[in-house]
Order: sequence, then C-alpha cells, then structure tokens
Amino acid sequence: MPTRLSLLAEEASGCTLCGLAAGRTQVVFADGSPDADLMFVGEGPGAEEDRQGLPFVGRSGKLLGRLLMEEVGIQRSDCYIANVVKCRPPGNRDPKPDEIAACRPYLEEQVDLVDPVVIVTLGNFASKLLLDTDTGITKLRGRAYGYGDRSLVPTFHPAAALRGGADVLARMRADLARAKMLMAR
Repeated sequence: MPTRLSLLAEEASGCTLCGLAAGRTQVVFADGSPDADLMFVGEGPGAEEDRQGLPFVGRSGKLLGRLLMEEVGIQRSDCYIANVVKCRPPGNRDPKPDEIAACRPYLEEQVDLVDPVVIVTLGNFASKLLLDTDTGITKLRGRAYGYGDRSLVPTFHPAAALRGGADVLARMRADLARAKMLMAR
C-alpha cells in the first residue's frame, strides 16, 4: 500500500506549476529514510541530480555523505534529503520566487510526513525559506533555531565548502556536530 510520502512524490512527478517543469529531465523529490530523525534541505537539483532523479549525488553529495559519517555517524540512507525546488533551474541559476512558491507545499508536507527531530538547511535558499528571513547563511549559521517542535540548524551548502576551503568545511563540521547533539536530546 502506498504511503502518503510516496503518493506526494508521485503527485510532484507530474507537477507543472512553474516554468522549471519544461526543462527538467525528471523531478528530484527526495532520497533517504522516510522515518529519519535528521532531514537535509538544499536549494535545488543540479545537472547530475536531474539526470539521476536523486538529490545530492554529485561532488557536493559525496562531501555531504562523508561529513554525515564523520560528524554524525550515520549513512546517507539513514537521513532524508530534499530540496526547496524539485526541478533543476536552467544553468544552475538561483530559483525564482514563483518557483520556490510552487514547490513550497511539497517541502512543507515532506517535513510534516518525515517528522524529523532536526532539519539541517544547506545554504541560503533553504535557510531563508524555512526561517522566513532575509538574513544570509553566514550570519544564520552557528546556532540552532526552533522550527515548530523541531530544531533547525542552518549550514553552508556543500558546494560552498568545496569552493571555500578548510574554514568553510570546519564550520560545516561544527554545524553537523550541533545537529547530532540535538538529535541525542
């Protein structure tokens, strides 16, 4: 029997609510455990994600997987990974407000159905959306925020760590250690 989450993924697979639908190979809905205590929310799929239909499978995803093991002690399959927008923006441009608005109900329902203890937002778009702020990730990260009865930990997108070097990576590690501590409560 299909779960509500699988029915939502099926509904999203046919979505045409914004212009991103016209250029996608496929909808990149999510990956991981629907019962996860830890959920990651990124910005949107890139080229490799669009091709494979899974979030965070390129270089950023490999780094995220490594950090999950090293800092949290879990496999990628033990968490739930989604994005703000479910279709790839052309040329990996930033998602537009109407595209974010079109996908927001899917993300909100994913959060409700997975019901994680901790949400880690990866980068500006996910952090700003879920915290309903214009403040950037550099100022947001470094602490946890309440998100309903959950904790939300903003951190850098793994792509920023790949570009930004050891300092950005160290901050990401600290944020993931914070998420692990919050999950243990």
